[in-house]
Amino acid sequence: MRLPSDIHAYPAHWEADVVLRDGGTARIRPITPDDAGRLVSFYERVSDESKYYRFFAPYPRLSDRDVHRFTHHDYVDRVGLAATIGDEFVATVRYDRIDGGGLPATGPADEAEVAFLVQDAHQGRGVASALLEHIAAVARERGIRRFAAEVLPANTKMIKVFTDAGYTQKRSFEDGVVRLEFDLEPTDRSLAVMRAREQRAEARSVHRLLAPGSVAVIGTGRAPGGVGRAVLRNLLDDGFTGPLYAVNRAFPQGQERLDPEGVPAHRSIREIDGPVDLAVVAVPADQVPSVVADCGEHGVQGLVVVSAGYAESGPEGRDRQRELVRQARTHGMRIIGPNAFGIINTADGVRLNASLSPRLPAPGRLGLFTQSGAIGIALLSGLDRRGAGIAGVSTFISAGNRADLSGNDLLQYWYDDPRTDVALMYLESIGNPRKFTRLAKRTAQVKPVVVVKGARHSGSAPTGHAVPATGIPDATVSALLRQAGVIRVGTITELVDVGLLLSSQPLPEGPRVAILGNSDSLGLLTYDACLTDGLRPLPPRDLTTAATPDDFRHALAQVLTDDACDAVVVTAIPWVGDAAAAELAGAVRGVAAEAAARGAAKPVAVVHLEIPGLAEALAAPDPAAPAPGPGEADGGDGDDAPFPAPRIPAYPAAERAVRALAEAVGYARWRRQAEEPGRVPEYEDIDEAGAAADIHVLLAPAEEPSELPPDVPPAPHPVTLSAPDAQRLLARYGVSVLPALPAPDPDAAVRAATRLGFPVALKTTAPHLRHRADLGGVRLDLGGEAELRRAYAELTGYLGAPEELRLVVQRMAPRGVDTVVRAAIDPAAGAVLSFGLAGAPSELLGDTAHRLVPATDRDAAELVRSIRTARLLFGWRGARPVDTAALEELLLRVSRMVDDHPEVVAVDLEPVVVAPRGLSVLGAAVRLAPPPPRTDLGPRHLPSY
Repeated sequence: MRLPSDIHAYPAHWEADVVLRDGGTARIRPITPDDAGRLVSFYERVSDESKYYRFFAPYPRLSDRDVHRFTHHDYVDRVGLAATIGDEFVATVRYDRIDGGGLPATGPADEAEVAFLVQDAHQGRGVASALLEHIAAVARERGIRRFAAEVLPANTKMIKVFTDAGYTQKRSFEDGVVRLEFDLEPTDRSLAVMRAREQRAEARSVHRLLAPGSVAVIGTGRAPGGVGRAVLRNLLDDGFTGPLYAVNRAFPQGQERLDPEGVPAHRSIREIDGPVDLAVVAVPADQVPSVVADCGEHGVQGLVVVSAGYAESGPEGRDRQRELVRQARTHGMRIIGPNAFGIINTADGVRLNASLSPRLPAPGRLGLFTQSGAIGIALLSGLDRRGAGIAGVSTFISAGNRADLSGNDLLQYWYDDPRTDVALMYLESIGNPRKFTRLAKRTAQVKPVVVVKGARHSGSAPTGHAVPATGIPDATVSALLRQAGVIRVGTITELVDVGLLLSSQPLPEGPRVAILGNSDSLGLLTYDACLTDGLRPLPPRDLTTAATPDDFRHALAQVLTDDACDAVVVTAIPWVGDAAAAELAGAVRGVAAEAAARGAAKPVAVVHLEIPGLAEALAAPDPAAPAPGPGEADGGDGDDAPFPAPRIPAYPAAERAVRALAEAVGYARWRRQAEEPGRVPEYEDIDEAGAAADIHVLLAPAEEPSELPPDVPPAPHPVTLSAPDAQRLLARYGVSVLPALPAPDPDAAVRAATRLGFPVALKTTAPHLRHRADLGGVRLDLGGEAELRRAYAELTGYLGAPEELRLVVQRMAPRGVDTVVRAAIDPAAGAVLSFGLAGAPSELLGDTAHRLVPATDRDAAELVRSIRTARLLFGWRGARPVDTAALEELLLRVSRMVDDHPEVVAVDLEPVVVAPRGLSVLGAAVRLAPPPPRTDLGPRHLPSY
């Protein structure tokens, strides 16, 4: 709600840190009277040409009146924002509300004139675009719906800022000036523009950290040993291609080199003559602030803080961590850490091992992100043991407390990183679930994203992770990740298993699996594992224990050409004879290469029991070509060139291979479906405006004394709607609730039944008995007055007095399957639509499916079919199938209502009886509240915890 113009409270919620186009950061905040000196200093550094473009005339300096005008705002009709780096302004923007004639105005005028000024040294960094996003959001908050800007035709950069923003706009030319007018309501194009800019900026900020031209290790010990010295040693030993510097304020005065490493030594980073792109900080936490200040003054682009003693150590450490982030962002730097294990980039032109890992992993196609140093060590070790040829790494980031750079930033980077084909992530917390699912879904459309989520059952993030709390159950998180195409696995072992398969094999076309090998028992175990994981295995083919590598070759060649098979699992046990593991590996890889050359590549996995050297032989890199990407096969240099032998993942247990294959099948199916996404249907009978009017009235604050100033309206409070109000609101969206009439005594029950028509149901609505048919609080199919009175007496006799039971009478609905439809808003994840069968068994099993709102027709169909008890809806044990089309329509209508009206924070329809024809909603509860802020729709900003 727009505030009156005479309120001058500083709007602290407008402050934000943003990532600029080049990967650096800036802070955007409202301008205050205290900024007069900064404004004058800023203006003095702007070129005469830029001043001319801003004021349409030579304007060498600001008068005192100008300074007062540009620093004194009411934050309603006149607003100014500044982009700052360090303590200096680098750009400003302001709007002034105007009326239809272009004169200064107050509300309800909804147009404002906007103007920018960007320091020349910072033009081209995307500062103006970021400021436009933020000033537009401020204007919308203050009731302004349209901006007008007058620009000189020669000022093409500023015209481009406006025209590229994606808003609906109108352009005119008069008196030598270009006039632009544009609506501030976000459009699909403006959101797409904003998110594309966000992706480029955040990806660039990660690239600056992973590919620095030079590195300084601050806190390098004077003697061998210690964290700083270890990181410096790792950088040297693994061949970092740029200049390295050792920094320690305890180095003796005049020491120029650190031996035996032979690295230039300095007491402070300020003593280094050349630029330093990345600083690894390994000093005690109390010394970090001065180090960060020195780095900022020297122009360092990013920090890897391995120092501990921050949020993981308690409240004081948490405050220290917030100050670290604030200080680094003030200087335009991004942080990995604190308490980080480090970062790795295996690219030939970089070879960066700024971590505590003793050696650089083999280069490859896997991108790794962890929030734990211990898990990072386990991941790197596990991949190394499984064979460097098949398990190479492109980039590795272990972010520790992830106070700044997070998994979201890495998804932005990996999205279009040509060196990364599969993203593997270990997450203990998700600071912004709504953004994470959006980024993960976009990335998963081009490459797999595999996630292990730690802290699943503790309900809280690890101590060092300062992230917003979310009440989403772990099962719901899993469902939302699946909706986004994320492959969620349960353990680090499964993470490696799935990553190996996806990074080396093409995606399967379907779930049909051929099994062949020299052990009937191992083949049967693989067959059972396939059934357990939802695959469709063909009968195992037993080659007998006397099988030779040639037998494997011929059998594999046959199944790879069989159109009835989508993937192959080869099982092998040690054999009696002279055959070596290398021969078997060569046979399998050779046949796979021949199939790929014919364009008939299929995923192949090998399960072996105690065959030394087989996994290594299957994974050995072929010098002819790099590893294939997901969904691809290796390719030769020409039509006549021999096709390189693809690398084959090997597993020590059938269950592990099959589980990895099942995840690949599910992901491939999601990719195919994502190419033709579902749609959100339009229903002509929905009354969106009428529902909005109802919600406005229902949320209106009650008339009661208030201590607020008379010009500040009271805020609405959350409210649970009465049954009639809930039914009326749902009816606006075509959802009819079967009426239930109160029955405070037997005579009232009879009158209600007569009005509704027999047969009827008599049931309690007391909170402790509601939806608990197992406690006997419901009587069904009461066909007459006598039966109704007898049931009334039984209920009140067994369960309590009528006023305690809150009895109601409801007309009987057609027989069917009882289900539950819910929607709820989580502040972090957004609106979630849920479906399951009604009753205690489903609740105990947690058999509920979830999707993010707005749900598409495909989402609704999947919701109905994804619960484990879905067969009850489709004619189980000879019963008639129920009307799932009507059920899907109900889900979509509820999704639309919650999406259209964020004030609807909870909807509970229970039970929904789905009959063979149609359905009946027997109970409904709706809760309204002021809508939580939609951070995903607002301007770009970095999180602040």
